Amino acid sequence: MNLKTTKSKLSGDILIPASKSHTIRAVAIAGMADGKSILRKSLISADAFSCINGVKEFGALIDQNNELIITGINGLINPVCKKVDVGNSGTTLRILTAMAALAHHPIIFDGDDSIRKRPMTPLLSALKDLGADINSTYDKCPFTIKGPLKGGKTTVDGISSQFLTALLLACPLAKDDTEISVENLHEKPYVEITLDWLKSQSIQFENRGLDWFKIKGLQKYKAYERDIPADFSSATFPLCAAAITGSEVLIKGLDFSDHQGDKEIFLFLEKMGAKITYTDKGVIVKGDKLHGTEIDMNATPDALPALAVVGCFAKGKTSLLNVAQARLKECDRIKAMATELRKMNAAVEELEDGLIIKESELTGTDVNGYDDHRMVMALAIAGIASEGETVIDSAESINITYPSFIEDMKNIGANIELIY
Repeated sequence: MNLKTTKSKLSGDILIPASKSHTIRAVAIAGMADGKSILRKSLISADAFSCINGVKEFGALIDQNNELIITGINGLINPVCKKVDVGNSGTTLRILTAMAALAHHPIIFDGDDSIRKRPMTPLLSALKDLGADINSTYDKCPFTIKGPLKGGKTTVDGISSQFLTALLLACPLAKDDTEISVENLHEKPYVEITLDWLKSQSIQFENRGLDWFKIKGLQKYKAYERDIPADFSSATFPLCAAAITGSEVLIKGLDFSDHQGDKEIFLFLEKMGAKITYTDKGVIVKGDKLHGTEIDMNATPDALPALAVVGCFAKGKTSLLNVAQARLKECDRIKAMATELRKMNAAVEELEDGLIIKESELTGTDVNGYDDHRMVMALAIAGIASEGETVIDSAESINITYPSFIEDMKNIGANIELIY
């Protein structure tokens, strides 16, 4: 499917859907827990279903209505589980791979073409150190893993924070204690989210910052009830759309006490000149004259596509730096954004670890979404602030994290529609 957008003026309010990061952690923990958990306000999207289906393969029972009701397996993976297909979900792949290392029988992991390109070596190497048996040709999907995960000592490269998150979630269920040394950690707020979940479960661990952890073995996850927080990563797109179209939009449902790194986007845009007002009803974003700035994006890589678009509408130069890991997402987002924005007449310089964008008058055209949800949504907001018509392919990928994106944007005035 293609997505067509034209220049728009926005107004109104938008309720942000639940966090993908929280939902996947919630489903994985509930699936491995002892008892019945109730997850309210969960994200229902393609990535969430990947985790739900994976946990079902492990033997958990899941009833989905207005809530997710998950009866966990008490850490005992069902021996009939032979294969987990994670679709397009890298978070699911990393977390469930580490959980599968607890099984006493082999489990195959695979996914779509994008997943087969995603790096796994740091996680698989660490799991081998801790007792897992792994059969893989290139340390990428498809591969086979079996346990039991024994514990011990390992070092993990944190080029993706998901590698550390996966170990932190699986190792409490290992036989013995585990020590993890961490090198080169990126995206630190996502690890903070994981630690919040461990603390909510009373999991015993020691840590020295985010560089070293000791996790007690033979622990259990317990059933729980919880509302899933709204997603700052999804909020990035209507937020940035308001800023670049000179519009005023009320963003609702966000909890600024949450550890999600992408809440920094509000500060980034305020620094660039947008007017941000915090109220009891939500956050009012008002577009104004924007100016370029320099942003360290190491903790907020998912915001790179949207902020690259904002840079095109900011006076002067915008530098998005220290985010080399953005090349390891659903696509190489640094190269992809540079390529597609240039098609729209943007002045963009590609760096090894980011982008430099100069103020540009964008013109709508046909662009490639790379089957990447954040690419598609970023190019969509570029289209609603540009002259002419913009058509983005692979629009169905939006369903990975934000299925209501098109409807939500229409409700605040965006000229946006699917073309079948």
